[in-house]
Amino acid sequence: MGLLEALKSKVLTADGAMGTLLYSYGLDNCHEEMNIIRPDVIEKIHGEYIAAGADVIQTNTYGANAIKLARYGLESKVVEINEAAIALAKKAANGGQFVIGSIGGIRGVRKSDTTLEEILTAIREQATVLIDGQIDGLLLETYYDFKELSETIKMLRSITNMPIIAQVSMHDPGVLQNGLKLNVALQQLEKIGADIVGVNCRLGPHHTIQAFEGVELPERAFLSAYPNASLLAIEEGKVIYESEADYFARAAVQLRNQGVRLIGGCCGTTPKHIEAAKKLLVNLNPIITKEAKPFQEIVIQEAEPRNAEPLHEKVKRERSVIVELDTPRHLEINTFVEGAKALYNEGADIIMMADNSLASPRVSNIAMGSILKLQHDIRVMPHITCRDRNLIGLQSHLMGLNAVGLHDVLAVTGDPTKVGDFPGATSVYDVSSMELISLIKQLNEGISFSGKVLRKKANFSVAAAFNPNVRVLDRAVSRLEKKIEHGADYFISQPVYSKEKIEEIYEATKHLDTPIYIGIMPLTSFRSAEFLHHEVPGIKLSDEVLERMKACEGDKVLEAKEGVAIARELLDTAVSRFNGIYLITPFLRYDLTIQLMQYIKQLDEQNKGVKVNA
Repeated sequence: MGLLEALKSKVLTADGAMGTLLYSYGLDNCHEEMNIIRPDVIEKIHGEYIAAGADVIQTNTYGANAIKLARYGLESKVVEINEAAIALAKKAANGGQFVIGSIGGIRGVRKSDTTLEEILTAIREQATVLIDGQIDGLLLETYYDFKELSETIKMLRSITNMPIIAQVSMHDPGVLQNGLKLNVALQQLEKIGADIVGVNCRLGPHHTIQAFEGVELPERAFLSAYPNASLLAIEEGKVIYESEADYFARAAVQLRNQGVRLIGGCCGTTPKHIEAAKKLLVNLNPIITKEAKPFQEIVIQEAEPRNAEPLHEKVKRERSVIVELDTPRHLEINTFVEGAKALYNEGADIIMMADNSLASPRVSNIAMGSILKLQHDIRVMPHITCRDRNLIGLQSHLMGLNAVGLHDVLAVTGDPTKVGDFPGATSVYDVSSMELISLIKQLNEGISFSGKVLRKKANFSVAAAFNPNVRVLDRAVSRLEKKIEHGADYFISQPVYSKEKIEEIYEATKHLDTPIYIGIMPLTSFRSAEFLHHEVPGIKLSDEVLERMKACEGDKVLEAKEGVAIARELLDTAVSRFNGIYLITPFLRYDLTIQLMQYIKQLDEQNKGVKVNA
């Protein structure tokens, strides 16, 4: 009798966590490598679950694909590790239990630098070994990215008729990371070929049961659930799961009452949990009818109307100037506030503030932005970096910005901490700048990073960074196109220091409908010019500019004057090609920026009626 045939008339008990037990044994490196270097331990764990009453056990192959094994330099051992895992599970089962091959999801909230095509190639390689091992089914588990899971099922269905168990993971009960309701998601997985659909990991028994209350019985497939033992906790630096076996067992019965027919455990579960669950499940028949609890729809309120036109709309029509003024490195803020007021009164559309540029701490841009907006009615744009905040901090930060009405943001990766004042500090980088753009746009739909409804839509206009100071500009433009796909509304370039480069940018980007603001930053000295050219990522000066600044070296007044003159010459070209101009203020020298703003006005007066690229 096959696995699917057995599920027609029985509730089957699956095994629990493998990694939890290996971790408890002090084996915290590559768990899948244990199949070949400590096979005795793996066989022992399988045997303990079988002794506990498990009807179904899974191979120790959750991360046994080339992408995950590459972290340990084991990508060449995919076949060896998977074949060893199959042999160990079959030997332990001895023909009496079903053996299913575990295949873990790769993407989390972050899509990672690995493409979907590369993921499918790696999973196909692993799955081929598992299928050739003549096991009883494939278990796709811990999938947060619904597209990854869907495409994986389609790929597997093209190479095998073996039973497929497809399990999603949720951050919040009843809803996936992309906002899709669990009931709908499981129905879709059934339609594309999954034979058993369900959930595993992340949530404990309570929330897993809660999620299944809104799930209808599938037309053809069966339901599965592998909850964690509980929500995780940290004790003396170690991850623990506080859950008693009898509690888990009672939860297993409640899952059966929700129509689940394959019940196992994920993180934190042990043979004791499985033994307790089996004792209560063994005499229970499957549920064949069920009335699912209606999903309580939460009305998402529309975002409040913006007080000002989004810059990406204005710049398509007319001149628009963004001015950057970095917040202070110290606690004296009066000069910064006065500079921001002067620049805004001179006609800047918005005052931009970096987010601890060059990984050096400054006064919080959300704090200074709030002061400028609420006390001085100045429109501001903070940078949001991926470096300093994890996903929790990023979402909280953005929700705060929206709450105080700061709806203009620039999403950037952020300079690594090793270049800053605290090289011992860590860089977070939970997401890339592209992924951050997508997540911000998800907030605009009223959906949190985890898929949870936020009750109201945010109203962000999202700018993205553009570094044209590269050898091959076409590659930089390709990145722009990818950022557009992720939702970027417009681009802001690194400072440019040659007319030829501005012309090159125009020719390379004129096919794009997404506006670009060209960066211009006046130099203040030859010393700062050399620093920018040689040490600051993304900035390169022309030989001519360096020579002109060197000729003024030692005379501070003359150096600043020459820096403004160079910037004006660059503006002659920039304003003729682009509506968007981005002026970067060096060292709070906002007097220099004001001179350039006045020059832009002069040029616009001279060039009235001349059409430029947005």
